[in-house]
Amino acid sequence: MGSTRPLVFVTGNTKKLEEVLAILGDSFPFRVESRKIDLPEYQGEADEVARKKCQAAAELIKRPLVIEDTCLCFNALGGLPGPYIKWFLEKLKPAGLHKLLAGFDDKSAEAVCTFVFTSGDPKDEVLLFHGRTLGTIVPPRGDNKFGWDPCFQPQGYNQTYAELEPNIKNAISHRRRAIDALRNYFTSDAGRQLLSDKLKVEESSK
Repeated sequence: MGSTRPLVFVTGNTKKLEEVLAILGDSFPFRVESRKIDLPEYQGEADEVARKKCQAAAELIKRPLVIEDTCLCFNALGGLPGPYIKWFLEKLKPAGLHKLLAGFDDKSAEAVCTFVFTSGDPKDEVLLFHGRTLGTIVPPRGDNKFGWDPCFQPQGYNQTYAELEPNIKNAISHRRRAIDALRNYFTSDAGRQLLSDKLKVEESSK
């Protein structure tokens, strides 16, 4: 069963939180709590943006936390929208994302999820965990309940994320693969040692 040690997941997106909790199950050594924080919108490469967001959140919370950063990268556009997909989606909606590739034969894309962990101590290095799913950008299909799911068809499937049953999507998604990397680390010897060391430091400082 999971630990009672809390880990803040910085998000205000209830659908994202539901997915994360469903994927984590009860084998993760933290009790996940969500918190919505307004963070600056950074620019740069995806990993750089994710690190800065995590560090900014840690300055406010000062506790162990994870942030998630999601990219949708169109190969025909050299990786754009990438980390700026939130803003592209807000302005264009899923149908507009598909229309961005109207002049290109290559409709392939990569969905990338990055979870970034910090112990809350600014002296500690942040840890990045990536998950990637290849797919194709298609005309929107399925219920538009979650972001760009209706226009992303994962490789090997004839349905979009939005059309897939949640348990199937959660088994193959970029988010699932990033969460698996995160969980595998914290259930490994290295991850358990990190948690043990941090607990000793916290207890000695009380």
